[in-house]
Amino acid sequence: MRQDAQLVRDSFEAIREMSTPTAMLFYGRLFDLDPSLRGLFHVDFKVQSGKLMDTLSLVVESAERLEKLRPTLRELGRRHVDYGVRPEHYQTVSTALIWALAQAMQPDFHDDVRAAWTRILDEVCQEMMRGAEQG
Repeated sequence: MRQDAQLVRDSFEAIREMSTPTAMLFYGRLFDLDPSLRGLFHVDFKVQSGKLMDTLSLVVESAERLEKLRPTLRELGRRHVDYGVRPEHYQTVSTALIWALAQAMQPDFHDDVRAAWTRILDEVCQEMMRGAEQG
């Protein structure tokens, strides 16, 4: 997990510099993959993009110690139930996010970076789904 955390942290530095375009790539891809998800968003996408990047920053900063982030992720999962998020949406979100990161970072989004992001996002999604189940 330590190596994954380092790869994610290092790669996120490039994303910080272009956070808004990366977020817009993400939402565009998300709605391409599942157009029904557009109805879950009732805020300005610039605001939503900021929230996405704030959450990613928290995950990146906590990547080596995600266990400490579990209560926050579970609470986030509980709140997302109220927004209409279902368990099957988490895979779609992960797929769209990995795609957006790859687009933003190319050609630096190597297989090892992709794998690290995938493992960490999988853990984040699992914790959020646990919170959703508990809520």
